[in-house]
Amino acid sequence: MRIRSITVFINPKYPLEEKTIHQAGSFVATAKPAFEAAGYTVQTARLATIPFPHLKRFWAQTELISYAQQFEILAKQAGFEFVSLGPALPQAVANYALIPEVLAATDNVFMCGDMTTPNFKISLPAVKACAQVIYNTAKKSADGFTNLRFTALANVPSCTPFFPASYARDNNPAFALAMEAAPLAVEAFENIDDLNEGCRLLTASIEKHAAALEKIAEEVSSGFQMSFKGIDFSLAQYPQPRLSLGTAFENMGVPAVGMSGSLTAAALLANSIDRAAFKKVGFCGVFLPVLEDAIFAQRAAEGTLTITDLYLYSAVCGAGLDTIPLPGDISGEALTAILMDLAALGLRLDKPLTARLMPIPGKKTGDPTNFDFAYFANSRVMSVCTAALGGAMAKNGLVSIQPRTKSSG
Repeated sequence: MRIRSITVFINPKYPLEEKTIHQAGSFVATAKPAFEAAGYTVQTARLATIPFPHLKRFWAQTELISYAQQFEILAKQAGFEFVSLGPALPQAVANYALIPEVLAATDNVFMCGDMTTPNFKISLPAVKACAQVIYNTAKKSADGFTNLRFTALANVPSCTPFFPASYARDNNPAFALAMEAAPLAVEAFENIDDLNEGCRLLTASIEKHAAALEKIAEEVSSGFQMSFKGIDFSLAQYPQPRLSLGTAFENMGVPAVGMSGSLTAAALLANSIDRAAFKKVGFCGVFLPVLEDAIFAQRAAEGTLTITDLYLYSAVCGAGLDTIPLPGDISGEALTAILMDLAALGLRLDKPLTARLMPIPGKKTGDPTNFDFAYFANSRVMSVCTAALGGAMAKNGLVSIQPRTKSSG
């Protein structure tokens, strides 16, 4: 198991305060070897800001591009591989339209867009704006790859360490750990014929690693004005079978991910994380990224795993729709419908969900993907059953969806 990222959260101000970035880099230069000395490989260090509309209320396109490029350069010099400028916000919808050009003008800048409000409302204009960002960003590269660096958010809190959903809460520097923990699930259910025993082993393994990681985190943060927010022990994967969450599903007895039994497997894995005692932050759930998991990619290519399945699993455990290859000719209106369902699910269940959708120019349903990227396993373009929303759903405004309680219908 590896640390996917040490993610640091800052307010770099506008104009950029280089000192703040350098201080964050000094912290990572201390923290990374401390974790590695304990046997944990650290894949990346990442830097996330407060939402960019909070840095400056009104942005011109060229101004935001220049800011993002400068931030990317300074962060790289400070030791950060990737940076996030946080989400566009529903109260300033015009900012969403700036995102595709920023992504096109940078290499390692991530951004996101919020579809919901803190008081449990879906912003219909924001949902449409996120869909348009995805639609426009897909055209920025021949393979649609630029959408890897954008996600739509539903009910996602600050200080979530997994990109592209990361953003800082306030002016106080903080950090969190994002884990690549799918291998723990693979090991827990390998050669196990009792589901309860596998769940117990997984919970125990998470707690053991969390205790060691928390001790190091607290020690390294004590020398800096850097608050430790916690660990996101989501079962993130790497596109090899031994590091695949799909392998864990099938070790549990599911004939193939997407078939009946998959929902139970997803729920059991999420429950195992919930039962573990550690300082939780972010999703702490089961990631379902089609193109980042060798088995998920294979089952999606076979047609066994569908987008509807991913919605279903998100209801009991997951973090939403992630790295989903879609037909290149999908419309903005159809993307809006997909995002609307995800936003409703996130609010009704009061859980964080994201949608990282990847329309691929020139590809249609069933066509093979051909990404050349170490973190991707190729699959096929997935089928979508969607069309433009009509009636009241096509209007603008805010729609309230309160979380379900035990007394709810």
